[in-house]
Amino acid sequence: MNQESIDGVLLIDKGQDMTSHDVVAVARRSLNMKKIGHCGTLDPMATGLLILVVGKATKLSDLLMSEDKEYIGTMTLGQTTNTQDAEGEVDEEKEIPSDLDDAAIQAAFKKFHGDFYQTPPMVSAIKKDGVPLYKLARQGKEVKRDPRFVHVYSHRIDRVEVPEIDFTVRCTKGFYVRTYAHDIGQELGCGAHLSALRRTKSGRFDLERAVTFDELKHGDREDIVKKMLTLPEVSKIRGA
Repeated sequence: MNQESIDGVLLIDKGQDMTSHDVVAVARRSLNMKKIGHCGTLDPMATGLLILVVGKATKLSDLLMSEDKEYIGTMTLGQTTNTQDAEGEVDEEKEIPSDLDDAAIQAAFKKFHGDFYQTPPMVSAIKKDGVPLYKLARQGKEVKRDPRFVHVYSHRIDRVEVPEIDFTVRCTKGFYVRTYAHDIGQELGCGAHLSALRRTKSGRFDLERAVTFDELKHGDREDIVKKMLTLPEVSKIRGA
């Protein structure tokens, strides 16, 4: 890949408090290219794998966006928020049952395993009559959202230290982990919101070859280009 023609996939380990668009804007400046997009938005609160497509690789955007994802997250019991995550305002607080045990937690997670329908949150980029839901939410409006068919391939409860539960989930595209945390909280009877999230995999891509945001912003252009996956490499990884 030379300076005149850069085509490939750049894996980024996104930090907190930045949007996916922020990362794309920095990549365009660092690589001196306009033709760069991302495959699957990460909320500002979330960290982890963000796939950037550069040059001719932008044609692969829809294909890469459709692949399954893996996340590690933390939910906090006892509070729900208007965004279903820690960025929102607390709208309800409930006491956590004193008899909450591992069996109850396992049963709640198991209910949201395999095939089921998930209602997207109001604070999302899904559009209603051409208007993103999050814009309607900012106006204090709530509209009916059609449930979406999703699938959880696997889940693991990694840590339970009430009020927090750490978990790992592997799921289909279009899955809202904050809604997953919210719904499990409802099942447990005390409510919950997502308080931390990190995407670790998308399809066969992971964080092993990812570039940090600081490296992207301050690194040498040639060094960044060397870390990109070429189109043949991408085809090989996807077909592995």
